[in-house]
Amino acid sequence: MTQSFFYIFVIMKNKPSLLTMNFSELFVPGLSVDCVIIGFEDHKLKILILKWNSDIDGWALPGGFVLKNEDLDKAAIRVLKERTGVELPFLEQFKTFGNLDRGKRNNALEKVKIDGITPEHIEWMNQRFISTGYVSLVDIKKCDPRPDILSEKIDWIALDELPNLILDHKHIVKKAISFIKNQINYLPIGITLLPERFTMKELQLLYESILEKKLDRGNFQRKMLKLDIFNRHEKHLEGGAHKAPYLYSFDHEKYNKLLEQGFSFNS
Repeated sequence: MTQSFFYIFVIMKNKPSLLTMNFSELFVPGLSVDCVIIGFEDHKLKILILKWNSDIDGWALPGGFVLKNEDLDKAAIRVLKERTGVELPFLEQFKTFGNLDRGKRNNALEKVKIDGITPEHIEWMNQRFISTGYVSLVDIKKCDPRPDILSEKIDWIALDELPNLILDHKHIVKKAISFIKNQINYLPIGITLLPERFTMKELQLLYESILEKKLDRGNFQRKMLKLDIFNRHEKHLEGGAHKAPYLYSFDHEKYNKLLEQGFSFNS
């Protein structure tokens, strides 16, 4: 079952009256959005994905269609909330995906039996879809995602442990990570993904996860502290007091000001 059919089925379960409508009158034909929501936990980047109900095989990014009476950016915010319960005021558009083979026709659609589904509905769902990708960085501990009506579960899965995803969703995730990596000096990486107080080691592990390489501890710490965007707090006691690392937090005013010009952090 394709993502397009899946999402329309979710809508119809909530609003059965939509079955009497021509889908092309409700949605922008051939256009969808997919959301890559990134968190950081246990020293790993994690992606929020949905597992469909047991009779529908596959994991997927939260995605859906654009209503004819809404802006594209607002559609992404709405779709994310409807699919996951997560409400974010802002998502960053990072790439549009339009390969010819990204949503190959699925003949299983013709076998689907749902009251009210017509050949015209099936034909609309089988059309070529171009999807715009959106990405956001969130604090996992501040999110309370919940699966939508047709999803068996929703979970944060480590980037290096992702299961097989439908269509080109794994490719979309890869491009989202590449976007974050390329924009690392201009995005609120640490202030968004880390807890309020953290150690320099935790910050380094975050950057290593994004850059996908090891960083020299001494050089990293010197470069970061030179930015003058941190408040230093009491030591984080683990083992002997003399070995305990200091805790840090971001000075929000200095951090935001630096973001505007770019960190100029060269790893």
